[in-house]
Amino acid sequence: MFELNPIGSALPNATASNDTVGAAADLADNFDTFLTLLTEQLQNQDPLNPMDSQQFVSQLVEFSSVEQQIASNQSLEGLLELQAAGARMSAVEFVGRQVTVSTPNAALQNGAAKWDYALPRGAQTSELMITNQQGTVVATLPGETGAGQHSISWDGRTNSGTTAPDGVYTLNVVARDSNDAAIEASVRITDRATGVEMIGDDVMVEIGALRVPAGNVIAVREGVS
Repeated sequence: MFELNPIGSALPNATASNDTVGAAADLADNFDTFLTLLTEQLQNQDPLNPMDSQQFVSQLVEFSSVEQQIASNQSLEGLLELQAAGARMSAVEFVGRQVTVSTPNAALQNGAAKWDYALPRGAQTSELMITNQQGTVVATLPGETGAGQHSISWDGRTNSGTTAPDGVYTLNVVARDSNDAAIEASVRITDRATGVEMIGDDVMVEIGALRVPAGNVIAVREGVS
């Protein structure tokens, strides 16, 4: 006489899988197997000691629960896809406009790179360190010490007196108060968005040679002619 296992080991894999279509197919296969075993067991059961029907009901309820979970996952994936499509369409509107982005990176192009940075409170000392993509400090400049927004325009001149090549550079603001405690500065750039690109599930906004997540955009304005 067959022993009817509760759904089997395949069902946990079906519920844990990110591929809900495959999970639904696995569930259908398992359900067919379940019905086959059930039919076989009913045909071969001992008439004097019939099986408890509660076991069958319990397993059918479990199948129904898993089926509902898979359906919910499919609905959720559909909503997430719609949300991603909406994000892509919204990001397209950035192209050609001036965008302000929260990022320490800026592109040096034609001998010019610009950043804005803000100090939450006054500093005793402030130094601006510009690094290349390899993390090497190429330029060190004096920074503002007053609280509030400040701007820096870098002409590409390095500490050694040479001119840095065009590319992406990072601004690090090293500010300290009178107690020599570090002051965290926020850094951002404002420039014209030149394109939008999907990288995996992320929507990236192109600003010349720079690519930043669309979620980092904090302001959008009409393009400056």
